[in-house]
Amino acid sequence: MNLGFLNLRVIESSAFIAAPLAGMTLAQFGADVIRVEMIGGGIDYGRLPLMPSGRSLYWTALNKGKRSIAIDIRRPEGRELVQGLVTAPGEDGGILLTNIVSKWLDHQALAGRRGDVITCMIEGNQDGTTAVDYTVNAASGYPAMTGGGSIAAPTNHVLPAWDIACAFQAAFAIVSAAERRRRTGQGAELRMALSDVAFTMLSHLGVAGEAELLGVSRPAIGNHIYGAFGRDFATADGQRIMVAAISAGQWTGLVAACGIGAEIAALEAASGRNFGSEADRYEARDAIAALVEPWCAARPMAAIREVFDRNRVCWGPYRTVPDLLAHDPRTSLANPVWETIDTAGIGMQRVAGTPIRAGGEPRGSTAPAPLLGQHTDEILLGVLGLSSGAVGKLHDTGIVAGPDKDPTVS
Repeated sequence: MNLGFLNLRVIESSAFIAAPLAGMTLAQFGADVIRVEMIGGGIDYGRLPLMPSGRSLYWTALNKGKRSIAIDIRRPEGRELVQGLVTAPGEDGGILLTNIVSKWLDHQALAGRRGDVITCMIEGNQDGTTAVDYTVNAASGYPAMTGGGSIAAPTNHVLPAWDIACAFQAAFAIVSAAERRRRTGQGAELRMALSDVAFTMLSHLGVAGEAELLGVSRPAIGNHIYGAFGRDFATADGQRIMVAAISAGQWTGLVAACGIGAEIAALEAASGRNFGSEADRYEARDAIAALVEPWCAARPMAAIREVFDRNRVCWGPYRTVPDLLAHDPRTSLANPVWETIDTAGIGMQRVAGTPIRAGGEPRGSTAPAPLLGQHTDEILLGVLGLSSGAVGKLHDTGIVAGPDKDPTVS
């Protein structure tokens, strides 16, 4: 879904997650994001999961709402076209988003053609060396404190959290640079390292300070919530739920729902702790969990839901993704963040737009991911102003291509 706030044209030449997600985020807010692809597709064009047609659900999910141009960037003529697209005139243009290191696309090369150009380069490490989310996460310390992990036996999470955080930082940085350019006429060279995103987050969340100032290496605590009370529990009908009692209201609601007020008071007296304090609840987490656990284990999910909801407990069931999509109303079309679109090579599918609700303003609709090179001609004609004859010659010489054929159409 497109809120239409941004009047920007962004040229995206990228792979993996962070940069494409940044581009998609900008597209969701109205930017014209033109994705430059190698003819035949780049490194992630065929990445799993795949439809029976061979079309990548990964690629199409990250490229909704963008336009696609297919160019042979190994050839000088192709590189010249990309440089021309980035530096094409117009106050809305002159913006590059990339994570591909190449001298012909560096800021200085482009600034020589357009002085107010904005470039955003996403790198692995600040010194330009290679890193991806998986290697950055390994260095972050989190695998040693996730679940039952340790340095000797680390536990990786599967969510590419640093890529996601990096994407949103990059999108925000581009919008900020574009706003400054609107006011001052000044371009910007933006560079951000994936590892810097992760390590600055350690600082923002107090984890780095905990290690530096307190000398503490935070241990793995299973599914407990650090610094408060919360954990997973089994139900009588073989399901599992997650309970979080972080705020005072959530804590008192949980105690009331489980009818354990007397036991909690006795535990406070015996331990000398005040469970009005998050820190004290955290320190007594195992003893508190021992009171909540049998209450949950004696009741099926439906009964727990009724009592927990009535007492305003913060909780949720564990689900697989198919179960979530089938049974959770938050992922149904009743929630306006979701809509159904028809994607070439995929078919009809439920997709999500931006989660931002803008005071009742219409969100618009989401354009599906394009076929590779679907917009090659219209971009060359409309952005670069080439003649139809010049475009035809580029096709004849193999500099550009597209659109690819819909693999589901015989």
